[in-house]
Amino acid sequence: MAKSYFLAKTEPGTYSIEQFAAEGRTDWDGVRNAQALQAVKAMKPGDGVWIYHSGGVSAVAGMARVAGKPEPDPDDAKSWRVAMEFVTMIDPPVTLAEIKASGLFEDWALVRQSRLSTMAAPESFVDWMRAKYPRLKI
Repeated sequence: MAKSYFLAKTEPGTYSIEQFAAEGRTDWDGVRNAQALQAVKAMKPGDGVWIYHSGGVSAVAGMARVAGKPEPDPDDAKSWRVAMEFVTMIDPPVTLAEIKASGLFEDWALVRQSRLSTMAAPESFVDWMRAKYPRLKI
């Protein structure tokens, strides 16, 4: 089965990549937008997730792995959640400005719909990140 990749946004003041790294595992929840929920529901164990800090300097700050099947959030009838395991920090983080300046991702929701909290990541972005960070195990 092919591995898919996603991008999930978080406000670093609410839940940062540093906090995720310290905890090692989290239930990713709080997604309520219908389009973003479709991305959460499409996740499978083993899929990769780029963790993106929004607000301030918007940037891809780390990588996670889907650790369980998505499920309805028992605390929020309009949301779903999915277990994720921390994989690594991205150092230095890859800013949205850098992603846009590459000119390679104009069709990606990250560039087109800046407010969407969770989305599929195109294979071209995964390849771009592999080339940029060759030691990254993704």
